[in-house]
Amino acid sequence: MAGGPGSYVLGAEERKEVLDVLDGGNLFRYGTPGVDGFQAKVVTFENEMAERLGHKHVVATSSGTGSLMCCLAALGIGMGDEVIVPGYTFIASIATIAMMNAIPVLAEIDESLTIDPTKIEALITPKTKAIMPVHMLGNPCDMDPIMEIAKKHHLYVIEDCCQAVGAAYKGRRVGTIGDMGAYSLNVFKTITTGDGGFVGTSDDELYERAFGFHDQGHKPCRMGVEVGNRSMVGMNMRMNELSGAVAVAQGRKLDGILDTLRAKKKELKDQLQGIDGLGFRKINDEKECATLLTLLFDTKELADKFCAAMGTSPIAKSGWHVYNNMEQILDKKTWTDNHPFHLSDRTYEKHMLPQTDDILDRAVNISIGVVDKGLGSGCGININSTEDEINATAKHIREVIAGL
Repeated sequence: MAGGPGSYVLGAEERKEVLDVLDGGNLFRYGTPGVDGFQAKVVTFENEMAERLGHKHVVATSSGTGSLMCCLAALGIGMGDEVIVPGYTFIASIATIAMMNAIPVLAEIDESLTIDPTKIEALITPKTKAIMPVHMLGNPCDMDPIMEIAKKHHLYVIEDCCQAVGAAYKGRRVGTIGDMGAYSLNVFKTITTGDGGFVGTSDDELYERAFGFHDQGHKPCRMGVEVGNRSMVGMNMRMNELSGAVAVAQGRKLDGILDTLRAKKKELKDQLQGIDGLGFRKINDEKECATLLTLLFDTKELADKFCAAMGTSPIAKSGWHVYNNMEQILDKKTWTDNHPFHLSDRTYEKHMLPQTDDILDRAVNISIGVVDKGLGSGCGININSTEDEINATAKHIREVIAGL
């Protein structure tokens, strides 16, 4: 089964929460608690997740992509503004910047597979408004130098936490360090509602703006249909009560999921230490999500041979997670020819990020909790794998490498 760890632990808890909603008969996120069967599952999720992660406010959304757009809108990022974003990320990180009429500026990654802080300042121009660090594959970015750069140049920081719900950096959950955090509840993420997401912030004004953008301009905390009291022109990115019900149950499992993944990753990784020609990506904080074990070979040739033997592929070939494979970004394929992204003088070309290319050519993902061929993690283990299965996987990997 393909999916993230949350998909593998769906059970009685999710069923109960969903049945509460079905029995109540109110599937809309708004209503009066206790009236007409309204269960307030979305609001419950928002409140519980805010407390769990350390945000003052959370807004549940229909997707991680929507969450990113809400963050950009809340911060007023738009026409011609530049946002620095890594070239290794899911395409939504880059596409949402263009969708908001802003200009994505692609940055190199380092061996943590997250944005290289030493390469950010050279990309800053008078048009730069924000940095979007992506906590890729559950590994927190090195946030201290990123925040120092942002403070020095008066830039916003939008943390893309879509693949890192619950991860922490130096004692703080990711998403609470910058101005805002965007999260995903997609089927391939740490916890899931199939599709869905949320925005987190501790700034009251940003919360109101994010809420307004996600729901036709309405101000936060309305519980019913109303006329007036709208703060802006917005969209509809609301989460419904069925998704909210699943989110409540999954959110309560989050820390247990992370503890299990970290333990199982350690078991597998410990057995792969000391192999000639093989290392691992840099982990910026041990409180990462541990959804994947990334092998980092000394050469592209070794990585290619290993992948051929394992029936997988290096990260460089993992679809719309690598800028080289994003033809609609490279060709600036927007919905109109008269679009700032299309008309900007910035060019996007294959192999424009040589450091990123070198790392991804040598990197291979082994699943710990996220089983996803599109992410290059179609082989490995999952959150329910037994100790015997972990040992067998480690043995197989060692044998394959020994035969290269």
